[in-house]
Amino acid sequence: MDIKTLEDLIASKLGVMLYFSGDSCSVCHALRPKVKELFDANFPLIEQIFLDAHENIDISMHFQVFSIPTLLVFLDGKEFIREGRNMSLTQLKEKLERVYKILAS
Repeated sequence: MDIKTLEDLIASKLGVMLYFSGDSCSVCHALRPKVKELFDANFPLIEQIFLDAHENIDISMHFQVFSIPTLLVFLDGKEFIREGRNMSLTQLKEKLERVYKILAS
């Protein structure tokens, strides 16, 4: 995956979620399946992309990701949510629900 492909996806989809993680990050590994489950169950129209921040340094730098895990959600082509390390999935769901329902209807 490259920056241009990601930018095109962000511009063309209702929503895109980028989850940046790393191999040596235990928080990343614990959180990833929970994030996937949250988006699968509640936000199925949001494209999910999981990236290793260390293997994709150019993408990480482009999106100004300097710590892991970092989750970015783009809606209607614009960054809507940026969460890092100590994110609450309940709060994430609450932030997304109303806007997602409006855009998805």
